[in-house]
Amino acid sequence: LPSDASIIVGAGDDCAVVQVDESEGGPWQLLKTDCLIEGVHFLSDANPELVGRKAINRVLSDIAAMGGRPRHAVVTLACDADRGVEEVEGWYAGINAAAAAAGCFVVGGETARFNEAGVMISVAMTGEVERTRCVLRSGAKAGDIIAVTGRLGGGFESERHLTFKPRLAEAQWLVQHCLPNAMMDLSDGLGADLPRMAAMSGVGFDVGLEQIPCHEGIGVDAAAGEGEDYELLMAFSPATWEQLEARWKELFPDVPITPIGTFVEGEGGELPKGWEHFISHS
Repeated sequence: LPSDASIIVGAGDDCAVVQVDESEGGPWQLLKTDCLIEGVHFLSDANPELVGRKAINRVLSDIAAMGGRPRHAVVTLACDADRGVEEVEGWYAGINAAAAAAGCFVVGGETARFNEAGVMISVAMTGEVERTRCVLRSGAKAGDIIAVTGRLGGGFESERHLTFKPRLAEAQWLVQHCLPNAMMDLSDGLGADLPRMAAMSGVGFDVGLEQIPCHEGIGVDAAAGEGEDYELLMAFSPATWEQLEARWKELFPDVPITPIGTFVEGEGGELPKGWEHFISHS
């Protein structure tokens, strides 16, 4: 894609990063878009309000992963003409509730009709991030601690993929007090997202499978491969990790943070495969 001096980070990270405020030290703007598709990201009998919440919260999770704060969103809804008004109102009730909880605003959008049965809800959002606090996927270094928030796996076996909370508060605290060298959100599963972070950082990884924090009843293969976790994957220097460990439990007692391995010299590493969008997972 073409670029110019205003584009700090283009395609390939959780968000694009651009410079719109030219004042010295002014924040960078974050740009992100994401979509929900019926039958892929939610089932037809899902609670409409939870579907709307997920549409916003998926994007908020990416804003969080850059160390940013959300600002404004526009929503594109495409659905078939047979949808009841109550279902549509439910989606927008969830959209508005999730945006309000994060302190951002939906300011418009677009609607369109599918000729066949189906739904797509697409959210495009802006955010802002301090220039010295913007965290990319590409900053991990050999020797860094690999860590994840929360627990992984089983999102579609429960309603967690609809009810998760984006880690905005946790990420904001991290970038202000224990800045990670790299960070991204886990949407395609640890087995897909950790190799991406390692490859973009030019390092390999060594993970202890027994250290991966799984939800109760979920095995490591599922925890690494299913996706839809929306937790944070991070790289910390050993010194920063030591500071973090001493304070995290007191500040976020309900959100565990777990070291699962280290980044190493070289490339690659061993993990069960994660989600890939254009192959069959049946």
